[in-house]
Amino acid sequence: MANVRDIDISDDKTRVVLSVPAADLRLNATRDANIKLTVTDDNIPQIGDVIRATASLFPPAPCEAPESFDYARWAYFNNLTATGYIADYEILNHKNTIGINSMRNSIHEKSDSFLTDGLVLGYKNAVPKIDKDIWTTAGVGHIWSISGFHMTLIGGWLFAFFYLICRSIGFITKRVPARIIATIIAWILLFGYVCVSGFGIATWRAFLMTSLLFLALLFGRNAISMRNICIAFLILFFVNPHFITQSGFQLSFAAIFGLVWFFGDKKFDTSDAPWYAKVKVWLYVAAMTSVVATVFTLPFIATHFSSVPLYSLIGNLVLLPIFSFAIMPLVIIGTICAMFGGHLFLYWATRIYDMALNIAQQIAEMPMSNIYMPHIPDVAFMFFIIGLICLIFVRPMRDSTRWIYRRMNYVLCVLCAIVGIFIVATQSRPVFYVTGDHELIGMVYDGKLEFNKARASNHYFAFNAFRKLNGEPPADTNIRHKCDDGVCIYKSKKFTVAYIQKFKSIAKHFAKICRDDSTDFIVSYFDISAPLCNHKILHGGFVIYESGKIKHTPINRWWNNPHE
Repeated sequence: MANVRDIDISDDKTRVVLSVPAADLRLNATRDANIKLTVTDDNIPQIGDVIRATASLFPPAPCEAPESFDYARWAYFNNLTATGYIADYEILNHKNTIGINSMRNSIHEKSDSFLTDGLVLGYKNAVPKIDKDIWTTAGVGHIWSISGFHMTLIGGWLFAFFYLICRSIGFITKRVPARIIATIIAWILLFGYVCVSGFGIATWRAFLMTSLLFLALLFGRNAISMRNICIAFLILFFVNPHFITQSGFQLSFAAIFGLVWFFGDKKFDTSDAPWYAKVKVWLYVAAMTSVVATVFTLPFIATHFSSVPLYSLIGNLVLLPIFSFAIMPLVIIGTICAMFGGHLFLYWATRIYDMALNIAQQIAEMPMSNIYMPHIPDVAFMFFIIGLICLIFVRPMRDSTRWIYRRMNYVLCVLCAIVGIFIVATQSRPVFYVTGDHELIGMVYDGKLEFNKARASNHYFAFNAFRKLNGEPPADTNIRHKCDDGVCIYKSKKFTVAYIQKFKSIAKHFAKICRDDSTDFIVSYFDISAPLCNHKILHGGFVIYESGKIKHTPINRWWNNPHE
């Protein structure tokens, strides 16, 4: 038996997170295990249901190559034990009690809108994949993950709305400042939005930042300051240190640090200015917000996603106002009205969404809209981060007569960026790849990767991980290299590798390969040992460079065997 803890609805399939007693999975653990399963049945269970299911489970995939994405590590720190597919299930207890989960289920059913699912309930895959790819290429894919954009938008609306109401009631403002009442009410309602949105990590991170901003408003302090950003960073770090390795965390704080650094000492007093001057300031702030956020997040986007949307600045300037002043208000109001049977606002939100999607598609279809980036080594990534830190935190000597001291932060940032770019440009690439189970190999011929098999569900991340290291973009199809009689021979200028494939007789091939002096390395699907050839036999996952250097994939981490 298992409890449904969370659910992620998409247009083609649904993923549910189940809480299962560790004993049922034969795990040596004291707390329940969380597993994520894909459901293809139309009768989707709801959060809080107790079900009995027959499922195929798989441990989270380990790191498939050095410096590639380690799903096992991510799953370990996010309390995920396994993934898989549900074959069939039976709902034993349908939970109808009043609570947040029941409210989320009711909102999903009554609204019947993917916009509500994505922008209110926090289902990350509610938007069709083909649409999401367009939004990402246009540079505004972040709007489908409830985070800082949504917190700032909704929190600002709520504060402004209740502030104007309180200001119009003289009886209240004579006793309590309007900003205090408006801040408290806005914070409470914003907390309700966070609860309804599913308690996502990115959502909590943005809510913490907004809470610090509201707290500063209550005490009359500067709401947007580097101190508040650092406090939020440290709180999240001590809650879960692994957060700092996640792309969402890095992108959010990179953008926030950059915006605070750029706008921190700027004053925009337009109280007595004419309307066109106010519009000019608003356009300047909107444009520079997109520019600064794009520049500061660029190294992180290039490192984690291996591609950079070239026209993200245009996409943000054109599309974010549409979401801010049309789609989001209509979705919020429409979701509330849908609970009472009214769907007019959601209908118009969908119409405007289609219009915005058409604009995003035109941006995505512009020449070179998505530039693929080569693999960025960890050392180069570190230099990029140090450069940004120098730019933000190094205090230049403004009273110095020498330019280099007055612009010390810029100089250090540029130097670190140059070193990082040099490392990326001069890095060597592997020419032979092997997964830890020796079931999948990749070989580079004329700069292109070829694999011993076209597809493998248990190596979902491996194909693109190998491509990323080889400087190739992700692909849906793989080039198949047919091994001769189950044995692949890869020859380079410096070494020769013999790979014995799965389901092939070792006795038939191994003795010949072992005696062959021209073979430098032997890789077999089966774990073999031979006194005369042990110096040639390679174990575990690894990559081999053109020079013959071997770099093994680390597997002796506690998240690779968390329950042993």
